[in-house]
Amino acid sequence: MSNSLSRRGFGGGLAACLLLAEPARAKEVVELTWDDLLPAGVPSRPPALSGVIQHDAAPLARQQPVSSGVRTEWNGKTVRIPGFVVPLEHSGTGVVTFILVPYVGACIHVPPPPANQLVLVTTARPYEISDLFEPVRVTGALATAATATELAEIGYTLTAERIEAYKP
Repeated sequence: MSNSLSRRGFGGGLAACLLLAEPARAKEVVELTWDDLLPAGVPSRPPALSGVIQHDAAPLARQQPVSSGVRTEWNGKTVRIPGFVVPLEHSGTGVVTFILVPYVGACIHVPPPPANQLVLVTTARPYEISDLFEPVRVTGALATAATATELAEIGYTLTAERIEAYKP
């Protein structure tokens, strides 16, 4: 009986240690805003996007302002950032690859922002979009990676662990 009690005691002690260590093992999530993706001293809205948009001019992707660079200190970090979805690839009824943009209509109705204001998001679990005008918040590993799509040049990638509706 004492052998059985000592095993239970050891098991209980081990479980208690694991529970106490759980907060230390939890990933630190860095909350980002779109300004956090810009190099120091760069305005958040490029002057090229502040005027009247000529919808009958060149394709919107060609009107994309030049990027002023990306910030590398977020590489490999787990981040959380809000934005809007521009779908690129679907699986069933959900989206598995999309561009996360800082404002509604970017890349579709108005020229895309600079590459350092766009994030290419991939997810293993398709995300069911209810409304393209509803913001989302994406959590996952961020990296700098120059990517080109037919809609825009993109400066960051994010492998999503979680995508959720966002209420600012």
